[in-house]
Amino acid sequence: MENFIETVYFLENPEKKITKFATGTQLRYEDVIKEVFGVACINDLHMMLQYNKSFQTSICNIHGISEKKLTLDKVLRVASKLDMLLLKKQLVEETNNKPDEQPQNADLAISRPFDATIKLQEGIFEWDDSNFSYNAVKPGA
Repeated sequence: MENFIETVYFLENPEKKITKFATGTQLRYEDVIKEVFGVACINDLHMMLQYNKSFQTSICNIHGISEKKLTLDKVLRVASKLDMLLLKKQLVEETNNKPDEQPQNADLAISRPFDATIKLQEGIFEWDDSNFSYNAVKPGA
């Protein structure tokens, strides 16, 4: 199990204005789907996508697409490096909003949100403590 690399997913419910990041393990064993979408499992999310008109409309509006182009990956997909930069920005803002818990360089004091090595759309990434972000692993390194 040591060689297992967690995939990080980006979940978005534009109707409730919720975005969240989760690992594959969290999606399987925690209530992340219920927390973000209000349904028990991904199969229920398919039904919600197909029959919930207000949910459909909110997705279409935020992505600028027609209902014919609605797919599950608009609300649940493997996260990208760009998504991780968004997460870093959110973590910095959260840290800055807690002045009592702030160290001197709070904008840089971000704890690692996932495993040291993760999988994103662009490939495998490793955590870098010097800049508090994930950097791509070079093939063959």
